This record gives sequence, structure tokens and C-alpha cells, in this order.
Amino acid sequence: MQLQVNGDTLVFDGETIADLLTRLEISGRRLAVEVNGDIVPKGEHGTSRLHDGDTIEIVHAIGGG
Repeated sequence: MQLQVNGDTLVFDGETIADLLTRLEISGRRLAVEVNGDIVPKGEHGTSRLHDGDTIEIVHAIGGG
């Protein structure tokens, strides 16, 4: 399937947000994920299925002071 991830086109053969984060090598980090304009809670990343044409925005949480 083809996805738009942070503005870039990505051909992806996985099924879930968790699969995508693993493919991008960013699983386990503090992230916010939005799919087609809706924020997906971290607890749903393993069960939230992606579909051809979805638009995903991934934001890394960075601490600091």
C-alpha cells in the first residue's frame, strides 16, 4: 500500500501503526501519531490498521527545559 508519512510517500507492506513504527525504526519512543487527521492513542497502535492512501503524521516528543 502507499502512504503519506510526514509529507513523504512510502510504500508499506505492513498492517498496523506499530508495524509502521517498527519499519521506520522509531518504535518504543515517545511519539504522537495522527492518521487522516485523528490522533491515535499509543495503546491502539498495535490494533489500528492502515489503509492505502492514508496520511500519517508522526511527531517525536522531546523533553527539555
